[in-house]
Amino acid sequence: MEQHVMNSIEQSLNNNQPLSSQTLASLRSLIINPTTSDSSLSSLLDALTRSLRLTRDSVFLHHCLKLLTDLSARRPHLSPFAVDLLRSDSLFSSASPRLVGESLSALLSLTSSQNDIDAARFVSLCLGPSVPVRLWLLKNAEKFAIRESVLLAVFLGFTRDPFPYVRKAAVDGLVKLCKNGDFNDRDVIEGCYCRAVELLRDAEDNVRSAAVRAVYDWGKLLVISSEERNKQDSSDAVFIQLCCMVRDMSMEVRLEAFEALGKIGLVSEDILLQTLFKKVLGINKDKIYKPIKVFEISASAAAGAFVHGLEDEFSEVRMSACYSLHTFTVFSSQFAGEALNLLMDMLNDDSKIVRLQALNTMHHMATCNHLKVEEIHMHSFLSTLFDSCSVIRSATRKILKLAKLMKLELFKLCIDGLLGNLETYPQLEPAFGGKLGFDSTRVAAFLVLAISAPLSNESDVCGVPSRIFSYAVTWLGRISYALSDVMNRETLLAYLSKCSRSSTISLADFKIKEALPTVKGDMPSHLCSEVGSPVSMPLWQKGVETFDHHHQKLFLGKSGTHLEYGLRECDELRQSVNLVFRKVKDLWSLVQLGCTNEALKAISRACKEEVASFTTDSPGSAGAVAFTLQYLRVIKLLAAVWEHLMPTKKLNCYGVGKLELLLGKLDRRLREIRNKFIGLSKAEELQILELIVVACLLRLSKIEICCYDTAMKKLSSIISHVEILRKGGPIEPSHFIIEVKKLLNDIGSSSGGSTCKPLLFKKLIDSFSLHQFVLGGSPRHINAELEVPGNDSENPLPFIPGIPASIPLAITLYNVLSEHRLWLRISMGEESTQFVFLDLNLIRSSDEVREFTFVAPFYLTPKAISFALRVSIGIECLQENVHQVKAFGGPKRELAYLCPEEEIFLCKSTKW
Repeated sequence: MEQHVMNSIEQSLNNNQPLSSQTLASLRSLIINPTTSDSSLSSLLDALTRSLRLTRDSVFLHHCLKLLTDLSARRPHLSPFAVDLLRSDSLFSSASPRLVGESLSALLSLTSSQNDIDAARFVSLCLGPSVPVRLWLLKNAEKFAIRESVLLAVFLGFTRDPFPYVRKAAVDGLVKLCKNGDFNDRDVIEGCYCRAVELLRDAEDNVRSAAVRAVYDWGKLLVISSEERNKQDSSDAVFIQLCCMVRDMSMEVRLEAFEALGKIGLVSEDILLQTLFKKVLGINKDKIYKPIKVFEISASAAAGAFVHGLEDEFSEVRMSACYSLHTFTVFSSQFAGEALNLLMDMLNDDSKIVRLQALNTMHHMATCNHLKVEEIHMHSFLSTLFDSCSVIRSATRKILKLAKLMKLELFKLCIDGLLGNLETYPQLEPAFGGKLGFDSTRVAAFLVLAISAPLSNESDVCGVPSRIFSYAVTWLGRISYALSDVMNRETLLAYLSKCSRSSTISLADFKIKEALPTVKGDMPSHLCSEVGSPVSMPLWQKGVETFDHHHQKLFLGKSGTHLEYGLRECDELRQSVNLVFRKVKDLWSLVQLGCTNEALKAISRACKEEVASFTTDSPGSAGAVAFTLQYLRVIKLLAAVWEHLMPTKKLNCYGVGKLELLLGKLDRRLREIRNKFIGLSKAEELQILELIVVACLLRLSKIEICCYDTAMKKLSSIISHVEILRKGGPIEPSHFIIEVKKLLNDIGSSSGGSTCKPLLFKKLIDSFSLHQFVLGGSPRHINAELEVPGNDSENPLPFIPGIPASIPLAITLYNVLSEHRLWLRISMGEESTQFVFLDLNLIRSSDEVREFTFVAPFYLTPKAISFALRVSIGIECLQENVHQVKAFGGPKRELAYLCPEEEIFLCKSTKW
């Protein structure tokens, strides 16, 4: 075949004609065949070179482009010659914009050293008549080796292009150039900043949005390049310029403006205060800023900027304004005090997202000791304790633990508000005897407030009696849970022992507006007495000396007075992981409210980034981090599926397909988290099973995608496993699981259990509430590594068609136990799949890490010159009772894969 193709090439060249379409198709088979000689490929390059000079046919040029790209990718030693042809005038002078764009993309797909086209050609193509090519070049300009000065001139020039999307691409290019370039010339910086300011008045919304980003980035360079005495004024001028855009007609522009405002870190207090008042302050009336010679701006332009943002008709803008405020509350306590008045009004906003962001900003103010809550604020603030959203109520309680309360009356109001919150929304565990005792709740709530107040305010303005700390030790479990983000239980106990200096306490210390009733069983018997009478504490008194000495030794510094909050590295990681889980639980309320996009962004931003910063060096930490990431993937998929169940969501054909795809991914992730981790407690396993139950119900609630019998069989299997866990240990399923079990019993006893009832399943789903996952131990992650040493497209394994091929695999297994069943999955395309069992009993090593070589047979070798296989290792999910036979001799249950697929190349043996 090779000789036949070469003869056709020679015949075309002798006749001084370009290569035919049939010959071009044959050339590709030579290029992808690894046995083709270099001499033949060199002749092929010569033929393409001559043909490019003979024709400008677009179809022919497309074929040539594809051949050159394949040749460069598969034969690196010939890549320079192919790249030279890709740069030829024949391709770039074509009248087809698509061909020019594909040629440029082909150049970018090669190595970075070859990604350059000369500046003259770049400018020529930008100035050409094709707008799509111009747009593509502007968007990808930084990928070419073009000098900054050339790019700067091109971008500035095309900010005046008649097409708005070209102008936007040019402005975006200026922003990228500002971030990645090295500009020291003050005149260049001023010119770019001035042009960005001019574009703030562009007629198109998307251009103005891009111009806002350009003003911020080039304004930042303007401040950096200013003299030291002028930096403050320059920064103020940029800030005021951005403030002008918060009243733009476009919501996207206003949103971009507030995002940019929140990034500026150097602003005068006078200008900041001006943004909170629509009326121009006296100090700013005649203040003029001149950041560059040809431009000036008045301080009055910043008047009421944040007020306009907080009053905006769109909740997205109001939320962004709240978020931007928190940046500046660090710099000025006076600004924080004035901003608090506006934020209190936002607590009555119609949007839950805005109310939550306002509380988050107030929490940030509290952490910076700039939150001064006055009596005028208390009604609005405490009303959020009764908000219908649990996330908002939780955010309010977190602020209460940090807020400075300057009067005892405010402290009493907080206590009343929190007690009312707990009465309306009880969230503490049952008291002794298994019943929810509200008296216990009131006492615990008061103690949490009493202890957290001096923690956040060293001056102890609330006058908390020391005897309260003695009493608090009997409620250590509840109090430590409420203060888990401040200190751990052992440190809290040491803190209480340090603050307690009395052997007796009186319940009179706990009187707020009424004496707290005390009931038998509400506290240990030796503390029970009549209300108002002294209560002796013999146990605490007898043990205080030895106990206090022991904990001071463990938790106090060398001086005996300094508390040490350091924990072991593994404990710190587990605590951080559980804080991530708590954030996820709080964000789930947003999903239930229909704010799925906001929840997903928050999970990605706040949770996944935080987990990515965790160290995996300490023993057991790698498993905890892997488990946390897997849990986040499950929750994100669950939220994405949940969105399709909202009443306003109408499923069309496309939506049904997307939902089915999401449910398939969710099932796979749940299968992985259930089967790829060992060492989980029964309580942790129960929470995972609850998520699987939810996934089953999600399928059953949508008759468009539901395979009823399979889903019901899986649901019954999971509920049965929950019962096994319950009987084997001191754990109780949630109310949600109990209701699911009742429904299954009702369905089983009616009509033979064959009736689909999606409305009942939908009602169950609505009752589901995500509980906080608490990781108590260090799970071990079952995973694997797989490779074929020395194998790639240039070094394929030999095979003989029709005869089984041998595939040598280097395998490393982590945390795999002898009772696990592992399978190799070997697939060739989508038409044929083969499974090979890995017998762990034949592997001598039984350590946590097992390394060995395994030769796998592949029986389905095709009659072809070459082919590729994809191989991966899966663990059989033995806990699933639903059998699904994949192939003869293969696994009977689903597999959870332990490593990415490895691609293996095979080529027909030359000896054959």
